[in-house]
Amino acid sequence: MASSNDLKNGMVLQIEGQLWSVIEFQHVKPGKGPAFVRTKMRNVLSGKVVDKTFNAGAKIETANVDRREMQYLYNDGTGFVFMDVSNYEQLIVPTEVVGDVANFILENQNATVAMHDGSALYVELPPSVVLEITYTEPGLQGDRSSGGTKPATLETGYQIHVPLFIENNTKVKVDTRTGDYLGRVSE
Repeated sequence: MASSNDLKNGMVLQIEGQLWSVIEFQHVKPGKGPAFVRTKMRNVLSGKVVDKTFNAGAKIETANVDRREMQYLYNDGTGFVFMDVSNYEQLIVPTEVVGDVANFILENQNATVAMHDGSALYVELPPSVVLEITYTEPGLQGDRSSGGTKPATLETGYQIHVPLFIENNTKVKVDTRTGDYLGRVSE
């Protein structure tokens, strides 16, 4: 148990049997009446974002979430197999839990896996990763009908939009949260 005064960004709370991650919080002391804490929280499993207000000093149940550094090994068809880098234990994470991270993760790449009561809650990658373009059409300099971008397929099979000058086998930096092209990476 913790107090609403102890809230921090990233803290995971257990409210009505569900896990909620604190996105942002604000302590408010109005001129009249008691102080309170206004929060914005995301449901860990569904991703739904809600606003919730707690009285100052109210008791809140915190969830014990263990974030482990793991290495992605392979996809066995039923889920993604990760290995704990500290003790070499393997864990199969269901495809639904991995979600959009699957678009940006390569074999032998490290990721953070959040665990609660022995089951995986979510998989987190760094804000950006470097991936190689496996296929893209040649860009024509005069072709500006698409705003100066063209579709390109990454080595994971995911498709993003890149500037016209990008060619096949070019390494690019990609934002893992939005899937946006961030720039070329020179070797």
